[in-house]
Amino acid sequence: MPPDSTSGPAIAPGERAQEDGAPVASLALALLATCQLVLVVDASIVNIALPSIQSGLHFSDAGLSWVVNAYTLAFGGLLLIGGRAGDLLGHRRVFVAGVAVFTVASLAGGFALTPGWLLAARAAQGVGAALAGPGTLALIATTFEDGPRRARALAVFSVVASAGMVAGLVLGGLLIAWTSWRSVMFVNVPIGVAIVLLAPRVLRETAGKDGRFDIAGALTCTLGSTLLVYGFVRAAEHGWSGGLTAGAFGGAAVLLTLFPAIEARAEQPIMPLRLFADRDRVGAFLMRLLLTSAMSGMLFFLTLYVQKVLGYGPLATGFGFLPTTIALIAASRAVPRLLPRYGPQPIMAAGAVLCVAGMVWLTQISATSSYAAMILGPVLLFGAGTGLVAVAATFVAMSSVEAGESGATSALLQSMQQIGGSLGVAVLVTVNDAAARGGSQVEGMRGAFVAGAVFTVLMLVTALLVFRRRRNDQGRSGSQI
Repeated sequence: MPPDSTSGPAIAPGERAQEDGAPVASLALALLATCQLVLVVDASIVNIALPSIQSGLHFSDAGLSWVVNAYTLAFGGLLLIGGRAGDLLGHRRVFVAGVAVFTVASLAGGFALTPGWLLAARAAQGVGAALAGPGTLALIATTFEDGPRRARALAVFSVVASAGMVAGLVLGGLLIAWTSWRSVMFVNVPIGVAIVLLAPRVLRETAGKDGRFDIAGALTCTLGSTLLVYGFVRAAEHGWSGGLTAGAFGGAAVLLTLFPAIEARAEQPIMPLRLFADRDRVGAFLMRLLLTSAMSGMLFFLTLYVQKVLGYGPLATGFGFLPTTIALIAASRAVPRLLPRYGPQPIMAAGAVLCVAGMVWLTQISATSSYAAMILGPVLLFGAGTGLVAVAATFVAMSSVEAGESGATSALLQSMQQIGGSLGVAVLVTVNDAAARGGSQVEGMRGAFVAGAVFTVLMLVTALLVFRRRRNDQGRSGSQI
């Protein structure tokens, strides 16, 4: 039975120290940020390793894509369950359990001898990630009191959540160049063990809630989310007109349409519908979806361009995206200082403008373009824009959320990232294939970047039209994050 919610957060003897000084709180932030980074990195780090995995385990071309998809489906499909489990049972408990599952699955994957073995391990990694992921934001809210320290903590979280896709390319390039594909699995193990051992010492447990789990809502949202992500994955591989693709989208539409009706009748819903009553929060979710859609598609095709057209190896390709991370970190550091003064709308609008500029620049790419002339500028602009949008959207999404609903809110925000990643790749691959039929491979990529620019324009429209909070309103709500 979870602790009584009226008794306040349960604090173990070793945790009291974090209330008295910054060092333990800083260690808590480092632990949570590292966990979030690993979970996001794991979705992209294997991309660099796929050729080695295929030759080492004799994957078919069709089966190879599921090394990525098995993780994505489990992670994206189970996030809401992970968030609700944390709200009911205590976020630290569920967080540690998720990291443990993720770590054991990573170890098993590193020893894989057959394709089925590796795919099962990747799916288990996704299950662990879905349990651990929502707790990162919720535990930040309980570890850091309102004010500048929580603002900085949320900024750090937003940076690692956005930079993880790029960091995965860099780390994957290094590991493959120095060792073998198995290292992209084994690298998670010491990090996961350290997190499991340190979490009880530096993270304060959140109070659980008495109540029953919303089984009908959990099944509906899990199956609906999984089918939606699968539909995008299938569309990217086989087009939008196939029977399985249409069936997946149709099933997702039915289930996700039923979901609000089920939640409206549930005594303790897995996703409280009042979270959608705040127009700004809905806008923040939409911004996160569009940002990740644009970024995932951009990274997918730039990785292909750099390797196939410019002839870069895996290591050089990874380092070629470092400027994105540098610009992202630099821009994100300014957001906590700007939010109380200007509010979220102008910050997200400015970030969207930078993303639009970067993507439009990429639409001019050609077979003779150089890295310095055609890639460095766009990735710097996009990185800076991502830093502004991601941090501000996280602030808005987590503003004024009740303690018992922080897990559900965090899970929904991260679901937007998972769905957005699949959506962006699916749309840009489709446009690329259509454009390449009448021209060259690079012309197809130009078409894909045009589609990416549409996502960024929609970000700008959302920033300008959806958010309505005035500066003073944001200043008050910012203290409630």
